[in-house]
Amino acid sequence: MALLPEHDVQLVGPELPEVERVLTDEAVAFLVALTLKFRPRIAALLEARQARQAQFDEGARPGFLAETWEIRNSNWKVAPVPADLMDRKVEITGPVDRKMVINALNSGARVFMADFEDSNAPTWKNVIEGQVNLADAVRRDITFERPGKTYSLNDDTAVLMVRPRGLHLSEAHVTVTGLPIPASLFDFGLFFFHNARELLARGSGPYFYLPKLEHHLEARLWNDVFVFAQEALGVPLGSIKATVLIETLPAAFQMDEILYALRQHSAGLNCGRWDYIFSLIKTLRMHRDFVLPDRAQVGMNQPCMRAYSALAVRTCHRRGVHAMGGMAAQIPLKHDPEANERALGKVRVDKEREAADGHDGTWVAHPGLVQLALDAMDFEGPHQIHRPGPSVPTVRMLEVPHGTRTLAGVRLNLSVGSRYLAAWLAGQGCVPIDGLMEDAATAEISRTQLWQWRRHSARLDDGTLVSEALLRAETDALLTAHPELSEAAELLLELVLADDLADFLTLPAYARITTTS
Repeated sequence: MALLPEHDVQLVGPELPEVERVLTDEAVAFLVALTLKFRPRIAALLEARQARQAQFDEGARPGFLAETWEIRNSNWKVAPVPADLMDRKVEITGPVDRKMVINALNSGARVFMADFEDSNAPTWKNVIEGQVNLADAVRRDITFERPGKTYSLNDDTAVLMVRPRGLHLSEAHVTVTGLPIPASLFDFGLFFFHNARELLARGSGPYFYLPKLEHHLEARLWNDVFVFAQEALGVPLGSIKATVLIETLPAAFQMDEILYALRQHSAGLNCGRWDYIFSLIKTLRMHRDFVLPDRAQVGMNQPCMRAYSALAVRTCHRRGVHAMGGMAAQIPLKHDPEANERALGKVRVDKEREAADGHDGTWVAHPGLVQLALDAMDFEGPHQIHRPGPSVPTVRMLEVPHGTRTLAGVRLNLSVGSRYLAAWLAGQGCVPIDGLMEDAATAEISRTQLWQWRRHSARLDDGTLVSEALLRAETDALLTAHPELSEAAELLLELVLADDLADFLTLPAYARITTTS
Protein backbone atom coordinates (compact mmCIF):
# COMPACT_ATOMS: atom_id res chain seq x y z
CA MET A 1 0.00 0.00 0.00
CA ALA A 2 1.37 3.36 -1.04
CA LEU A 3 0.23 6.76 0.13
CA LEU A 4 0.57 10.06 -1.72
CA PRO A 5 -0.64 12.51 0.94
CA GLU A 6 0.05 15.64 -1.07
CA HIS A 7 -2.72 14.59 -3.44
CA ASP A 8 -4.87 12.68 -0.90
CA VAL A 9 -4.48 9.62 -3.11
CA GLN A 10 -4.41 6.05 -1.85
CA LEU A 11 -3.03 3.25 -4.01
CA VAL A 12 -4.25 -0.15 -2.93
CA GLY A 13 -3.34 -2.23 -5.96
CA PRO A 14 -0.75 -5.00 -5.84
CA GLU A 15 2.82 -3.83 -6.28
CA LEU A 16 3.87 -3.84 -9.92
CA PRO A 17 7.15 -2.56 -11.39
CA GLU A 18 5.24 -0.57 -14.03
CA VAL A 19 3.22 1.45 -11.50
CA GLU A 20 5.96 4.02 -10.91
CA ARG A 21 6.29 4.58 -14.65
CA VAL A 22 2.56 5.14 -15.11
CA LEU A 23 1.55 6.87 -11.88
CA THR A 24 4.16 9.59 -11.75
CA ASP A 25 3.52 12.50 -9.42
CA GLU A 26 2.57 14.68 -12.39
CA ALA A 27 0.21 12.07 -13.82
CA VAL A 28 -1.42 11.55 -10.42
CA ALA A 29 -1.90 15.30 -9.99
CA PHE A 30 -3.65 15.36 -13.38
CA LEU A 31 -5.91 12.46 -12.37
CA VAL A 32 -6.76 14.19 -9.11
CA ALA A 33 -7.71 17.38 -10.95
CA LEU A 34 -9.95 15.43 -13.34
CA THR A 35 -11.53 13.52 -10.49
CA LEU A 36 -12.29 16.46 -8.24
CA LYS A 37 -13.82 18.42 -11.10
CA PHE A 38 -15.85 15.70 -12.82
CA ARG A 39 -16.58 12.91 -10.34
CA PRO A 40 -19.60 14.73 -8.86
CA ARG A 41 -21.08 15.19 -12.34
CA ILE A 42 -20.57 11.54 -13.16
CA ALA A 43 -22.37 10.57 -9.97
CA ALA A 44 -25.27 12.88 -10.85
CA LEU A 45 -25.48 11.49 -14.38
CA LEU A 46 -25.58 7.93 -13.04
CA GLU A 47 -28.41 8.92 -10.70
CA ALA A 48 -30.25 10.39 -13.68
CA ARG A 49 -29.89 7.04 -15.46
CA GLN A 50 -31.61 5.33 -12.55
CA ALA A 51 -34.45 7.86 -12.60
CA ARG A 52 -35.03 7.36 -16.32
CA GLN A 53 -34.92 3.58 -15.92
CA ALA A 54 -37.59 3.81 -13.24
CA GLN A 55 -39.81 5.57 -15.77
CA PHE A 56 -39.15 2.86 -18.35
CA ASP A 57 -39.96 0.20 -15.74
CA GLU A 58 -43.30 1.92 -15.16
CA GLY A 59 -44.20 1.67 -18.84
CA ALA A 60 -42.52 4.59 -20.62
CA ARG A 61 -40.42 3.98 -23.72
CA PRO A 62 -37.43 5.90 -25.04
CA GLY A 63 -38.10 8.44 -27.76
CA PHE A 64 -36.89 11.67 -29.31
CA LEU A 65 -36.63 14.55 -26.83
CA ALA A 66 -38.98 17.50 -27.28
CA GLU A 67 -36.54 19.91 -25.64
CA THR A 68 -33.83 19.24 -28.26
CA TRP A 69 -36.05 19.57 -31.34
CA GLU A 70 -34.05 22.57 -32.58
CA ILE A 71 -30.75 20.66 -32.50
CA ARG A 72 -32.24 17.84 -34.57
CA ASN A 73 -33.89 20.14 -37.07
CA SER A 74 -31.27 22.82 -37.68
CA ASN A 75 -28.29 22.75 -40.03
CA TRP A 76 -24.88 22.35 -38.46
CA LYS A 77 -21.79 20.18 -38.95
CA VAL A 78 -19.19 18.74 -36.65
CA ALA A 79 -15.61 19.95 -36.95
CA PRO A 80 -13.53 18.24 -39.68
CA VAL A 81 -11.67 15.09 -38.67
CA PRO A 82 -7.87 14.86 -39.06
CA ALA A 83 -6.32 13.35 -42.17
CA ASP A 84 -5.38 10.09 -40.46
CA LEU A 85 -9.03 9.47 -39.50
CA MET A 86 -10.49 10.04 -42.96
CA ASP A 87 -10.17 6.39 -44.02
CA ARG A 88 -11.62 4.04 -41.40
CA LYS A 89 -12.90 1.29 -43.70
CA VAL A 90 -11.87 -1.48 -41.29
CA GLU A 91 -11.15 -1.12 -37.60
CA ILE A 92 -9.90 -3.97 -35.45
CA THR A 93 -10.62 -4.08 -31.74
CA GLY A 94 -9.11 -5.95 -28.86
CA PRO A 95 -7.65 -5.79 -25.37
CA VAL A 96 -4.53 -3.86 -24.40
CA ASP A 97 -2.17 -6.80 -23.81
CA ARG A 98 1.21 -6.43 -25.46
CA LYS A 99 0.99 -9.09 -28.16
CA MET A 100 -2.51 -8.02 -29.17
CA VAL A 101 -1.46 -4.38 -29.46
CA ILE A 102 1.37 -5.28 -31.85
CA ASN A 103 -0.66 -7.72 -33.94
CA ALA A 104 -3.62 -5.35 -34.22
CA LEU A 105 -1.48 -2.40 -35.25
CA ASN A 106 0.18 -4.65 -37.85
CA SER A 107 -3.07 -6.25 -39.05
CA GLY A 108 -3.69 -4.08 -42.12
CA ALA A 109 -6.74 -2.48 -40.53
CA ARG A 110 -6.99 1.29 -40.83
CA VAL A 111 -7.60 1.74 -37.09
CA PHE A 112 -6.96 -0.27 -33.94
CA MET A 113 -9.29 0.40 -31.04
CA ALA A 114 -7.34 -0.56 -27.94
CA ASP A 115 -9.96 -1.54 -25.40
CA PHE A 116 -9.86 -1.02 -21.65
CA GLU A 117 -13.56 -1.85 -21.52
CA ASP A 118 -15.59 -4.81 -22.83
CA SER A 119 -12.67 -6.94 -24.04
CA ASN A 120 -10.40 -6.26 -21.06
CA ALA A 121 -10.77 -7.78 -17.61
CA PRO A 122 -9.77 -4.79 -15.45
CA THR A 123 -7.32 -6.43 -13.09
CA TRP A 124 -4.78 -3.96 -11.74
CA LYS A 125 -2.08 -5.74 -13.75
CA ASN A 126 -4.05 -5.54 -17.01
CA VAL A 127 -4.91 -1.87 -16.52
CA ILE A 128 -1.40 -0.72 -15.61
CA GLU A 129 0.42 -2.87 -18.16
CA GLY A 130 -2.09 -1.77 -20.79
CA GLN A 131 -1.07 1.86 -20.27
CA VAL A 132 2.59 0.89 -20.61
CA ASN A 133 1.89 -1.10 -23.77
CA LEU A 134 0.07 1.80 -25.42
CA ALA A 135 2.73 4.33 -24.44
CA ASP A 136 5.38 2.07 -25.96
CA ALA A 137 3.27 1.60 -29.09
CA VAL A 138 2.83 5.36 -29.53
CA ARG A 139 6.62 5.74 -29.42
CA ARG A 140 7.07 2.68 -31.67
CA ASP A 141 9.16 1.11 -28.93
CA ILE A 142 7.07 -1.98 -28.34
CA THR A 143 8.22 -5.57 -28.78
CA PHE A 144 7.05 -8.91 -27.47
CA GLU A 145 9.10 -12.07 -27.32
CA ARG A 146 8.26 -15.69 -26.91
CA PRO A 147 10.45 -18.74 -27.63
CA GLY A 148 11.47 -18.65 -31.26
CA LYS A 149 9.63 -15.46 -32.20
CA THR A 150 9.84 -11.71 -31.69
CA TYR A 151 6.91 -9.39 -32.39
CA SER A 152 7.54 -5.76 -33.39
CA LEU A 153 5.77 -3.04 -35.32
CA ASN A 154 5.73 -2.82 -39.10
CA ASP A 155 6.62 0.43 -40.82
CA ASP A 156 2.96 0.99 -41.72
CA THR A 157 0.54 0.53 -38.82
CA ALA A 158 -3.07 1.24 -37.96
CA VAL A 159 -4.11 4.51 -36.34
CA LEU A 160 -4.55 4.08 -32.60
CA MET A 161 -7.82 4.83 -30.81
CA VAL A 162 -8.45 4.04 -27.14
CA ARG A 163 -11.67 3.05 -25.40
CA PRO A 164 -11.71 3.87 -21.68
CA ARG A 165 -14.08 2.09 -19.35
CA GLY A 166 -17.66 3.30 -19.03
CA LEU A 167 -18.94 5.96 -16.68
CA HIS A 168 -20.56 3.32 -14.44
CA LEU A 169 -17.25 1.70 -13.48
CA SER A 170 -14.75 2.67 -10.77
CA GLU A 171 -11.05 1.94 -10.43
CA ALA A 172 -11.05 0.36 -6.98
CA HIS A 173 -7.26 0.32 -6.67
CA VAL A 174 -7.00 4.11 -6.54
CA THR A 175 -8.95 6.43 -4.25
CA VAL A 176 -9.06 10.21 -4.23
CA THR A 177 -10.35 11.84 -1.02
CA GLY A 178 -11.41 8.41 0.17
CA LEU A 179 -13.53 7.47 -2.86
CA PRO A 180 -12.59 5.34 -5.89
CA ILE A 181 -11.60 7.25 -8.99
CA PRO A 182 -14.02 6.86 -11.92
CA ALA A 183 -12.48 4.24 -14.20
CA SER A 184 -13.33 6.30 -17.27
CA LEU A 185 -11.25 9.23 -15.99
CA PHE A 186 -8.44 6.92 -14.90
CA ASP A 187 -8.10 5.26 -18.32
CA PHE A 188 -8.60 8.43 -20.34
CA GLY A 189 -6.48 10.62 -18.07
CA LEU A 190 -3.43 8.39 -18.00
CA PHE A 191 -3.41 7.77 -21.73
CA PHE A 192 -3.93 11.43 -22.54
CA PHE A 193 -1.36 12.67 -20.05
CA HIS A 194 1.39 10.34 -21.22
CA ASN A 195 0.71 10.34 -24.96
CA ALA A 196 -1.22 13.37 -26.27
CA ARG A 197 1.80 15.55 -27.03
CA GLU A 198 3.75 12.61 -28.43
CA LEU A 199 0.92 11.65 -30.77
CA LEU A 200 0.55 15.20 -32.05
CA ALA A 201 4.30 15.46 -32.61
CA ARG A 202 4.09 12.31 -34.74
CA GLY A 203 1.30 13.68 -36.91
CA SER A 204 -1.62 11.91 -35.25
CA GLY A 205 -3.59 12.79 -32.14
CA PRO A 206 -5.31 11.53 -29.00
CA TYR A 207 -8.29 9.63 -30.40
CA PHE A 208 -10.91 7.83 -28.32
CA TYR A 209 -14.03 5.69 -28.37
CA LEU A 210 -16.68 6.49 -25.75
CA PRO A 211 -18.78 3.53 -24.53
CA LYS A 212 -22.29 3.04 -23.16
CA LEU A 213 -23.51 6.62 -23.18
CA GLU A 214 -27.24 6.91 -22.48
CA HIS A 215 -27.86 10.63 -22.79
CA HIS A 216 -26.52 13.69 -24.59
CA LEU A 217 -25.64 15.25 -21.22
CA GLU A 218 -23.15 12.42 -20.79
CA ALA A 219 -21.60 13.41 -24.11
CA ARG A 220 -21.47 17.00 -22.86
CA LEU A 221 -19.61 15.77 -19.79
CA TRP A 222 -17.01 14.13 -22.01
CA ASN A 223 -16.70 17.28 -24.08
CA ASP A 224 -15.99 19.25 -20.92
CA VAL A 225 -13.46 16.63 -19.83
CA PHE A 226 -11.72 17.02 -23.18
CA VAL A 227 -11.62 20.81 -22.96
CA PHE A 228 -10.29 20.68 -19.40
CA ALA A 229 -7.61 18.11 -20.28
CA GLN A 230 -6.39 19.98 -23.34
CA GLU A 231 -6.19 23.27 -21.49
CA ALA A 232 -4.42 21.68 -18.53
CA LEU A 233 -1.69 20.21 -20.73
CA GLY A 234 -1.49 23.08 -23.20
CA VAL A 235 -2.75 20.92 -26.06
CA PRO A 236 -4.65 22.76 -28.84
CA LEU A 237 -8.42 22.61 -28.40
CA GLY A 238 -10.01 20.16 -30.81
CA SER A 239 -6.96 17.88 -30.86
CA ILE A 240 -8.99 15.15 -29.19
CA LYS A 241 -11.37 13.27 -31.45
CA ALA A 242 -13.88 10.78 -30.12
CA THR A 243 -16.29 8.33 -31.69
CA VAL A 244 -19.34 7.54 -29.58
CA LEU A 245 -20.69 4.02 -29.57
CA ILE A 246 -24.44 4.06 -29.98
CA GLU A 247 -24.97 0.93 -27.96
CA THR A 248 -27.88 1.86 -25.70
CA LEU A 249 -31.52 2.27 -26.66
CA PRO A 250 -31.93 5.73 -25.06
CA ALA A 251 -28.86 7.06 -26.91
CA ALA A 252 -30.22 5.84 -30.24
CA PHE A 253 -32.89 8.55 -29.99
CA GLN A 254 -30.26 11.24 -29.24
CA MET A 255 -27.69 10.78 -31.99
CA ASP A 256 -27.93 14.38 -33.22
CA GLU A 257 -27.69 15.71 -29.69
CA ILE A 258 -24.64 13.57 -28.91
CA LEU A 259 -22.84 14.73 -32.03
CA TYR A 260 -23.77 18.33 -31.23
CA ALA A 261 -22.43 18.09 -27.68
CA LEU A 262 -19.11 16.80 -29.02
CA ARG A 263 -19.09 18.72 -32.28
CA GLN A 264 -15.63 20.22 -31.65
CA HIS A 265 -14.24 16.78 -30.78
CA SER A 266 -16.46 14.35 -32.68
CA ALA A 267 -15.21 11.58 -34.94
CA GLY A 268 -18.68 10.19 -35.56
CA LEU A 269 -20.81 7.35 -34.24
CA ASN A 270 -20.48 3.58 -34.19
CA CYS A 271 -23.26 0.98 -34.12
CA GLY A 272 -22.24 -1.12 -31.11
CA ARG A 273 -24.69 -3.86 -31.95
CA TRP A 274 -24.03 -6.37 -29.15
CA ASP A 275 -24.34 -3.87 -26.33
CA TYR A 276 -27.36 -2.43 -28.14
CA ILE A 277 -29.15 -5.78 -27.97
CA PHE A 278 -28.23 -5.97 -24.28
CA SER A 279 -29.66 -2.47 -23.81
CA LEU A 280 -32.89 -3.38 -25.61
CA ILE A 281 -33.49 -6.05 -22.99
CA LYS A 282 -32.28 -4.00 -20.04
CA THR A 283 -34.14 -0.80 -20.89
CA LEU A 284 -37.45 -2.54 -21.60
CA ARG A 285 -36.95 -5.30 -19.02
CA MET A 286 -40.35 -4.82 -17.39
CA HIS A 287 -42.25 -4.70 -20.70
CA ARG A 288 -43.93 -8.06 -21.11
CA ASP A 289 -44.59 -7.31 -24.78
CA PHE A 290 -40.86 -6.94 -25.54
CA VAL A 291 -39.46 -10.40 -24.80
CA LEU A 292 -36.74 -11.38 -27.27
CA PRO A 293 -36.12 -14.65 -29.11
CA ASP A 294 -32.82 -16.57 -28.94
CA ARG A 295 -29.87 -14.21 -29.13
CA ALA A 296 -28.62 -15.88 -32.32
CA GLN A 297 -31.82 -14.78 -34.06
CA VAL A 298 -31.43 -11.08 -33.19
CA GLY A 299 -29.32 -10.06 -36.17
CA MET A 300 -28.95 -6.87 -38.15
CA ASN A 301 -31.82 -7.83 -40.45
CA GLN A 302 -34.31 -7.55 -37.61
CA PRO A 303 -36.39 -4.39 -38.22
CA CYS A 304 -35.38 -2.75 -34.93
CA MET A 305 -31.67 -3.28 -35.64
CA ARG A 306 -31.91 -2.19 -39.25
CA ALA A 307 -33.78 1.00 -38.32
CA TYR A 308 -31.22 1.96 -35.69
CA SER A 309 -28.31 1.34 -38.04
CA ALA A 310 -29.94 3.32 -40.85
CA LEU A 311 -30.61 6.26 -38.53
CA ALA A 312 -26.93 6.30 -37.52
CA VAL A 313 -25.85 6.56 -41.16
CA ARG A 314 -28.36 9.31 -41.96
CA THR A 315 -27.51 11.30 -38.85
CA CYS A 316 -23.74 11.12 -39.21
CA HIS A 317 -23.72 11.93 -42.91
CA ARG A 318 -26.04 14.89 -42.45
CA ARG A 319 -23.55 16.21 -39.89
CA GLY A 320 -20.49 15.52 -42.04
CA VAL A 321 -18.86 12.72 -40.09
CA HIS A 322 -18.26 8.96 -40.17
CA ALA A 323 -20.93 6.34 -39.42
CA MET A 324 -19.15 3.17 -38.36
CA GLY A 325 -20.67 -0.29 -38.65
CA GLY A 326 -20.65 -3.08 -36.13
CA MET A 327 -18.55 -6.00 -35.00
CA ALA A 328 -18.01 -9.26 -36.84
CA ALA A 329 -17.64 -11.66 -33.92
CA GLN A 330 -16.64 -14.63 -36.07
CA ILE A 331 -13.05 -15.84 -35.99
CA PRO A 332 -11.21 -18.00 -38.55
CA LEU A 333 -11.57 -21.76 -37.88
CA LYS A 334 -8.30 -23.19 -39.13
CA HIS A 335 -9.05 -26.84 -38.38
CA ASP A 336 -12.52 -27.00 -39.96
CA PRO A 337 -12.49 -25.68 -43.55
CA GLU A 338 -16.24 -26.08 -44.09
CA ALA A 339 -17.18 -24.30 -40.87
CA ASN A 340 -14.57 -21.66 -41.64
CA GLU A 341 -16.08 -20.95 -45.03
CA ARG A 342 -19.55 -20.63 -43.51
CA ALA A 343 -18.22 -18.20 -40.90
CA LEU A 344 -16.38 -16.11 -43.49
CA GLY A 345 -19.48 -16.10 -45.66
CA LYS A 346 -21.51 -14.60 -42.80
CA VAL A 347 -18.90 -11.90 -42.29
CA ARG A 348 -18.82 -11.11 -46.01
CA VAL A 349 -22.59 -10.72 -46.25
CA ASP A 350 -22.70 -8.58 -43.12
CA LYS A 351 -19.97 -6.22 -44.29
CA GLU A 352 -21.36 -5.93 -47.81
CA ARG A 353 -24.73 -4.97 -46.30
CA GLU A 354 -23.06 -2.27 -44.20
CA ALA A 355 -21.21 -0.88 -47.20
CA ALA A 356 -24.40 -0.85 -49.28
CA ASP A 357 -26.24 0.98 -46.50
CA GLY A 358 -23.64 3.74 -46.46
CA HIS A 359 -21.47 2.90 -43.48
CA ASP A 360 -18.00 4.38 -43.72
CA GLY A 361 -16.24 1.51 -42.01
CA THR A 362 -16.73 -1.59 -39.93
CA TRP A 363 -15.28 -3.62 -37.05
CA VAL A 364 -13.59 -6.99 -36.87
CA ALA A 365 -12.22 -8.87 -33.87
CA HIS A 366 -9.51 -10.92 -35.57
CA PRO A 367 -6.63 -10.03 -37.93
CA GLY A 368 -7.68 -12.87 -40.20
CA LEU A 369 -10.87 -10.99 -41.10
CA VAL A 370 -9.28 -7.66 -42.01
CA GLN A 371 -8.74 -8.30 -45.72
CA LEU A 372 -12.16 -9.85 -46.16
CA ALA A 373 -13.76 -6.77 -44.57
CA LEU A 374 -11.63 -4.42 -46.69
CA ASP A 375 -12.78 -6.23 -49.83
CA ALA A 376 -16.40 -5.87 -48.75
CA MET A 377 -15.98 -2.15 -48.04
CA ASP A 378 -15.28 -1.63 -51.73
CA PHE A 379 -16.71 1.86 -52.17
CA GLU A 380 -14.55 4.51 -53.84
CA GLY A 381 -12.74 7.04 -51.72
CA PRO A 382 -11.98 6.96 -48.00
CA HIS A 383 -15.61 7.18 -46.84
CA GLN A 384 -19.25 7.59 -47.96
CA ILE A 385 -20.22 10.72 -46.05
CA HIS A 386 -21.69 12.18 -49.26
CA ARG A 387 -24.39 9.46 -49.25
CA PRO A 388 -27.57 10.25 -47.29
CA GLY A 389 -28.14 6.73 -46.03
CA PRO A 390 -31.15 4.39 -46.23
CA SER A 391 -34.61 5.61 -45.27
CA VAL A 392 -36.05 3.25 -42.64
CA PRO A 393 -38.88 4.48 -40.38
CA THR A 394 -37.57 5.23 -36.90
CA VAL A 395 -40.79 3.83 -35.41
CA ARG A 396 -39.37 0.40 -36.23
CA MET A 397 -36.60 0.94 -33.64
CA LEU A 398 -39.11 -0.22 -31.01
CA GLU A 399 -40.40 -3.19 -33.00
CA VAL A 400 -40.04 -6.48 -31.14
CA PRO A 401 -37.52 -8.85 -32.79
CA HIS A 402 -39.26 -11.88 -34.25
CA GLY A 403 -38.17 -15.47 -33.75
CA THR A 404 -38.34 -18.38 -31.34
CA ARG A 405 -37.04 -19.25 -27.91
CA THR A 406 -35.48 -22.69 -27.63
CA LEU A 407 -33.88 -24.99 -25.09
CA ALA A 408 -30.73 -24.78 -27.18
CA GLY A 409 -30.85 -21.01 -26.68
CA VAL A 410 -31.13 -21.45 -22.90
CA ARG A 411 -28.16 -23.78 -22.89
CA LEU A 412 -26.11 -21.51 -25.13
CA ASN A 413 -26.73 -18.55 -22.85
CA LEU A 414 -25.74 -20.51 -19.74
CA SER A 415 -22.67 -21.97 -21.42
CA VAL A 416 -21.39 -18.75 -23.00
CA GLY A 417 -22.18 -16.67 -19.94
CA SER A 418 -20.42 -19.09 -17.58
CA ARG A 419 -17.40 -19.72 -19.79
CA TYR A 420 -16.90 -16.03 -20.43
CA LEU A 421 -17.28 -15.13 -16.76
CA ALA A 422 -14.77 -17.81 -15.78
CA ALA A 423 -12.23 -16.35 -18.17
CA TRP A 424 -13.00 -12.78 -17.02
CA LEU A 425 -12.52 -13.69 -13.37
CA ALA A 426 -9.17 -15.22 -14.37
CA GLY A 427 -8.10 -11.97 -16.01
CA GLN A 428 -9.06 -12.53 -19.66
CA GLY A 429 -11.67 -10.21 -21.13
CA CYS A 430 -11.84 -11.38 -24.75
CA VAL A 431 -12.51 -15.10 -25.24
CA PRO A 432 -13.00 -17.31 -28.33
CA ILE A 433 -16.00 -19.57 -27.66
CA ASP A 434 -17.54 -21.86 -30.28
CA GLY A 435 -16.13 -19.90 -33.21
CA LEU A 436 -17.08 -16.44 -31.92
CA MET A 437 -15.03 -13.84 -30.08
CA GLU A 438 -17.06 -13.21 -26.95
CA ASP A 439 -16.66 -10.17 -24.75
CA ALA A 440 -18.60 -8.57 -21.91
CA ALA A 441 -21.30 -7.31 -24.27
CA THR A 442 -22.20 -10.74 -25.63
CA ALA A 443 -22.10 -12.23 -22.12
CA GLU A 444 -24.50 -9.48 -21.04
CA ILE A 445 -26.97 -10.55 -23.74
CA SER A 446 -26.87 -14.10 -22.38
CA ARG A 447 -27.33 -12.96 -18.80
CA THR A 448 -30.14 -10.45 -19.36
CA GLN A 449 -31.98 -12.68 -21.81
CA LEU A 450 -32.22 -15.50 -19.26
CA TRP A 451 -33.38 -13.00 -16.62
CA GLN A 452 -36.02 -11.60 -18.99
CA TRP A 453 -37.34 -15.02 -19.96
CA ARG A 454 -37.64 -16.12 -16.33
CA ARG A 455 -39.08 -12.78 -15.17
CA HIS A 456 -41.88 -12.88 -17.74
CA SER A 457 -42.50 -16.66 -17.57
CA ALA A 458 -41.61 -17.06 -21.23
CA ARG A 459 -42.17 -20.39 -22.92
CA LEU A 460 -39.87 -22.14 -25.34
CA ASP A 461 -40.96 -23.34 -28.75
CA ASP A 462 -41.81 -26.76 -27.27
CA GLY A 463 -43.99 -25.22 -24.54
CA THR A 464 -41.42 -25.53 -21.74
CA LEU A 465 -41.64 -22.76 -19.14
CA VAL A 466 -38.42 -20.86 -18.49
CA SER A 467 -38.48 -21.21 -14.72
CA GLU A 468 -36.04 -21.19 -11.85
CA ALA A 469 -36.26 -24.99 -11.75
CA LEU A 470 -35.32 -25.25 -15.43
CA LEU A 471 -32.38 -22.85 -15.07
CA ARG A 472 -31.07 -24.64 -12.00
CA ALA A 473 -31.36 -28.02 -13.70
CA GLU A 474 -29.56 -26.82 -16.82
CA THR A 475 -26.84 -25.17 -14.72
CA ASP A 476 -26.35 -28.43 -12.80
CA ALA A 477 -26.01 -30.29 -16.10
CA LEU A 478 -23.46 -27.74 -17.33
CA LEU A 479 -21.42 -28.10 -14.12
CA THR A 480 -21.54 -31.90 -14.28
CA ALA A 481 -19.71 -31.65 -17.59
CA HIS A 482 -17.58 -28.63 -16.62
CA PRO A 483 -17.05 -28.47 -12.84
CA GLU A 484 -14.29 -25.90 -13.38
CA LEU A 485 -17.00 -23.35 -14.18
CA SER A 486 -18.59 -23.57 -10.74
CA GLU A 487 -17.76 -20.06 -9.45
CA ALA A 488 -18.73 -18.38 -12.71
CA ALA A 489 -21.91 -20.42 -13.23
CA GLU A 490 -23.05 -19.80 -9.67
CA LEU A 491 -22.52 -16.04 -10.07
CA LEU A 492 -24.37 -16.06 -13.39
CA LEU A 493 -27.28 -18.02 -11.93
CA GLU A 494 -27.44 -15.69 -8.92
CA LEU A 495 -27.81 -12.72 -11.27
CA VAL A 496 -30.33 -14.47 -13.51
CA LEU A 497 -32.54 -15.46 -10.56
CA ALA A 498 -32.37 -12.09 -8.79
CA ASP A 499 -35.59 -10.13 -8.38
CA ASP A 500 -33.94 -7.01 -9.82
CA LEU A 501 -31.82 -6.98 -12.97
CA ALA A 502 -28.29 -5.84 -12.15
CA ASP A 503 -27.23 -2.94 -14.35
CA PHE A 504 -23.99 -4.60 -15.43
CA LEU A 505 -22.53 -8.07 -15.04
CA THR A 506 -19.08 -6.59 -14.53
CA LEU A 507 -20.04 -4.74 -11.33
CA PRO A 508 -20.46 -7.80 -9.07
CA ALA A 509 -17.73 -9.63 -10.98
CA TYR A 510 -15.28 -6.75 -10.43
CA ALA A 511 -15.76 -7.01 -6.68
CA ARG A 512 -14.39 -10.55 -6.90
CA ILE A 513 -11.23 -9.74 -8.84
CA THR A 514 -10.20 -6.68 -6.82
CA THR A 515 -9.56 -8.82 -3.76
CA THR A 516 -6.93 -10.85 -5.61
CA SER A 517 -5.68 -8.67 -8.46
